[in-house]
Amino acid sequence: MDRAAVAKAVDQAWDESVLPSLSELVKIPAISPAFDTGWAAAGHLDAAIEHLRAWISARDIPGANIEVLRLPERTPLLLVDIPASEGAPDETTLLYGHLDKQPPVGGWSEGLEPWTPVVRDGRLYGRGAADDGYAGYAAITAIESVRAHGGAHARCVVLLETGEESGSPDLPAYLEHLSERLGDVSLVVCLDSGAGDYDRLWLTNSLRGMAQLEVKVQVLDNGLHSGIASGIAPSSFRVLRQLLDRLEDSATGEILVSELNVPIPENRIAEARSAIEAAPGLVRNVVPWPDGLRPVDEDEVELALNSTWRPTLSVIGADGLPLPADAGNVLRPYTTVMLSFRLPPTADPEAAMRAIQERLTTDVPYGAKVTFGHTETGLGWHAPDPAAWLSTALDQASHEVFGAGWRTMGLGGSIPFMGLLHDAYPDAQFVVTGALGPDSNAHVPDESLHLAFAAKVTSAVAYVLDAHACR
Repeated sequence: MDRAAVAKAVDQAWDESVLPSLSELVKIPAISPAFDTGWAAAGHLDAAIEHLRAWISARDIPGANIEVLRLPERTPLLLVDIPASEGAPDETTLLYGHLDKQPPVGGWSEGLEPWTPVVRDGRLYGRGAADDGYAGYAAITAIESVRAHGGAHARCVVLLETGEESGSPDLPAYLEHLSERLGDVSLVVCLDSGAGDYDRLWLTNSLRGMAQLEVKVQVLDNGLHSGIASGIAPSSFRVLRQLLDRLEDSATGEILVSELNVPIPENRIAEARSAIEAAPGLVRNVVPWPDGLRPVDEDEVELALNSTWRPTLSVIGADGLPLPADAGNVLRPYTTVMLSFRLPPTADPEAAMRAIQERLTTDVPYGAKVTFGHTETGLGWHAPDPAAWLSTALDQASHEVFGAGWRTMGLGGSIPFMGLLHDAYPDAQFVVTGALGPDSNAHVPDESLHLAFAAKVTSAVAYVLDAHACR
């Protein structure tokens, strides 16, 4: 493969074809179903799929089969099946991305809006530009560039779902539906991940799992005047505090439930140290620190391990607590909180959930009533070691495209699809990468895609596809 020609072609495609179409995709408010219960009637997810389907169809890739799948009562999925180059192994490369988006949220900077694409200082601003609208474009462009410049690739299946921001609840059903059609998946490329900086190629080596549950502590059927009832009936908030102390050391943040903790592999510790040496501030600088606020540890390697291999608890919602302006002198009847646990990549999320619920319901203080509402779990993921052919391809891409050696990093978030795929295809190689680098602002105001970096990631994927076919 003429790798120099590939990089040049990719840059040209991004300027002339990808950017104009991706900008139009930004305009579509394809909010994920968890945040838009009327998604089916609104039709925005369908519009996003149709927009990209039309762009891919216009590329006129020989033999490509482009299909929109719609299982009953499921979000739609776009599947692009491209036959292998002549002589390539009878295997499948699966390339993944998603088209659903986070809600727009307020607070965008002057001149920027969630559904209005703006190119400024080499970035495309708008909701879904970086997370993860660019992925389908990058995958198709990488495949095209390989075919056009003497390279080879195995059969490529590009899978773009529309429920990732909701935890990919429909993806297991689609994977089961497609299991025979996908065949022998030996390489997975995920373009929904991040980068520590824009100077080199970054691969994700682990993703945390998750366990989320709504917990309600009830002590009374109705609220009572606090001047009469306090000191006689227990406070639901105080009972909740005691129960949370069974789960987390409030002084350190350490999770006290053994099922949520795992040994940290030595190679991941070494890789975290190497990543931070290459990009100081990699972890610390993800937080915009207010004056006077300190991190939970001054050692950045420890911060990296905290955010990738150690479980954490966040209270992400509450009910039963009136706004301060509306608060009366009432001993409230109940307190409800939504607990979100990030789990180590190799922890069993179902076992973790059972252990959490047992801690919360055993010997509850004062006999208060504990009930659970919404619960959700998600698999983590721990990457297999890269094969020799993959390491060589990554070395070539890093030095020829980026001019710097590649690094790996764990991510504290979750991509449930990776865990599902690893279970389904345990012998596959995984390239989990992406353009979500510093200041890309996924999920928050001013989301943006670093265009030059996204093009470089696209070229790197082309290197990997060719190396996979020629190994």
